Amino acid sequence: MKALGDEARLRLLNLLIKKGPMTISDLEHILEFTQTKTSRHITYLKNSGMLISQKIDQWVVYTIKDEVYEMIKQFVGFVEKDIQLKEDLEVYSTLFNNRELAQNKIQPRRWQTLKNI
Repeated sequence: MKALGDEARLRLLNLLIKKGPMTISDLEHILEFTQTKTSRHITYLKNSGMLISQKIDQWVVYTIKDEVYEMIKQFVGFVEKDIQLKEDLEVYSTLFNNRELAQNKIQPRRWQTLKNI
């Protein structure tokens, strides 16, 4: 539960719950975090058993583990009205529509395999 107590990790988890698998570069771009800060929090979440990763081409894509997905989804549901979390989702939508995310650069059929990791 300590992993959920940090605002940066909560913002990461909110994006992963609401928008699905993402690369670390996309998370950095959306959240305006440094590479170091993003990596540190991703590592913390992986070590806590909340995230898994898969390499596709030059990207490493992160997603929430099935075993903890519902618990995290419920927790995020309690705080989803937070202004910062809403702004993060708006930034995601803008970047996605502008085709600036790694998801737009990976072949669609390869991206679909991520739903099964």
